[in-house]
Amino acid sequence: MNKLINKLVSISNKNSRKIIGLMSGTSLDGLDIALCEVEGSGKQTKVSLNNFETIPYDLAFKTEIRKVFSKRNVDLQDICLLNTWIANIHAEMINEVLKKWEISKNEIDLIASHGQTIFHAPKSLHQINKFANSTLQIGDADHIAIKTGIITVSDFRQKNIAAGGEGAPLAAYGDFLLFGNNHKDQVLLNIGGISNLTHIPASGDFADVLTTDIGPGNTLMDAWVNKYFDNISFDHEGLLAREGVVNFTLLECLSAHQFFSIEFPKTTGQEVFNVGLVESILHESKLNHLSSSDVLATLNAFSANTIIAAIEIIMKDIKYFDIYVSGGGLKNKLLMEYLINHFDEKIIDSNHVGLNPDAKEAILFALLANETIAGNGEIFEKGSGNLPKVNMGKISAPF
Repeated sequence: MNKLINKLVSISNKNSRKIIGLMSGTSLDGLDIALCEVEGSGKQTKVSLNNFETIPYDLAFKTEIRKVFSKRNVDLQDICLLNTWIANIHAEMINEVLKKWEISKNEIDLIASHGQTIFHAPKSLHQINKFANSTLQIGDADHIAIKTGIITVSDFRQKNIAAGGEGAPLAAYGDFLLFGNNHKDQVLLNIGGISNLTHIPASGDFADVLTTDIGPGNTLMDAWVNKYFDNISFDHEGLLAREGVVNFTLLECLSAHQFFSIEFPKTTGQEVFNVGLVESILHESKLNHLSSSDVLATLNAFSANTIIAAIEIIMKDIKYFDIYVSGGGLKNKLLMEYLINHFDEKIIDSNHVGLNPDAKEAILFALLANETIAGNGEIFEKGSGNLPKVNMGKISAPF
């Protein structure tokens, strides 16, 4: 038997697997590394987080990624070089953190690598009839596998698109594995660069699960702070936004964006919501006199309003439900105040159900890798909408 096939069979037959989940988001904060112990598969999946660390990206790394990130016109050589370079840096980070944790690579069964998204182009964005939904993540997994010596599962979004999805958000698959047995209506809200949610119905039927992007979470706020506040990369706890005053004309103009007229489910990214959009609205609406703090205060309210509106629409016929919040937006106290003031006790920090909100996305990709190797796919048999019935991920071996 082929050495790789034999190894995969051995991993699949284990009672539990140690899987490193990796997540590098659009905020470019750093690489989330979650060492998970995953038992079983499908609805019998149980996961524990053994170790977690976010390794920050330095300015040089961010600068290189921003050359190609969310840009239509880029140097193809840059993409070619970055595909290998990112993978090698991620591999170095994994090796370093395993050494820090005093864990041998031989103890790890799999790495689940999301890669670095550089462009997301659903049909709603490109609107070219002959082309389908598309997305691109770089950071080639063969390089990660060779440099770490660990089998690596990657490129999860492509099969979702091939089967009719938009390639995002993929959180619903992992959310369903973790929360699908709770027999109550739940909203799993993740506020990253882009905010997204998964509604898991009380029925526990995957065919009734809805997942969708909502709109900007942190991305517009981060981009604005990066450009208009000296030597600051993000608004810590929303303190800078508190110094400003919400401008309702700007808020109304932002809310009128055509993305919000598209029915759920849908996806988006920084290709749509970026600092250039804000600047153009300020110019066209003759609002250039606004202070940087006033704009930031408005962007904070805008992110909150889009989240509130989405949940109100999706859950309009359901009275009792909980909202579990994860992602970097959870640390923005002003943003969270908007949500808590509206939804009150429905808002729950995912920490309260034993799910580290910073590690959640990395954990979810570890779960997808576990399904790729050990699942039979039956749990997602009744896929619907943008959730086709697929197991996702390509497998790269270190040998």
